[in-house]
Amino acid sequence: MSVKDMIAERAAEALDEYSVINLGIGIPTLVANYLDKEKYYLHTENGLLGVTSVAEEDIDPNIVNAGKQPVGEAVGASYFHSADSFGMIRGAHVDVAILGVLQVDEAGRVANWAIPGKDIIGVGGAMDLLVGAKKVIITTNHTAKDGSPKFLKECTFPITSTRPVDMIITDLAVFERKGDGFELIELMGEATLEEVAEKTEADYTVSEALKRSVGQ
Repeated sequence: MSVKDMIAERAAEALDEYSVINLGIGIPTLVANYLDKEKYYLHTENGLLGVTSVAEEDIDPNIVNAGKQPVGEAVGASYFHSADSFGMIRGAHVDVAILGVLQVDEAGRVANWAIPGKDIIGVGGAMDLLVGAKKVIITTNHTAKDGSPKFLKECTFPITSTRPVDMIITDLAVFERKGDGFELIELMGEATLEEVAEKTEADYTVSEALKRSVGQ
């Protein structure tokens, strides 16, 4: 299993059945491959409730998600105008948004739409989802391509919203928001507490259950 699939599978485990879920571009789109299409309702900003998968055997080349990827269509799927889709988001009718990020900080703020000095296409639905979704889960590699941490004390790129995210899932760790900070609740793959600490700039606590499980 690839690192991206490992992250996506763990994100799928965090979802409640029969919830309405919006999947962002990148790793989040893979989450659909780990869900029972009859028990989850996947929403996309361009106007479809009932996305099933991005797996090759399930897709319809004539139907795309907000990231312009061909996707599958569930039985009973509904189509609507993009304005209505954003109305669902802004009206708090989306239970969970799963988003990728460039950076996330210890206050839970996300930067995922612009890199200073580089051309941008636009923010898309990220701002709306961060404000309107009832729960936000971040899926990302723990470090950037140059090895620098992506979980920071404070974002250095323009933030997308001041709303704090609820969960961060990386290739090394799973963090949950507890009060005003984040708690490390799980290690991913072969990661260790020491490796997570070394590759994380943000402050966080370690759950007692995880400490016991690794013998600390």
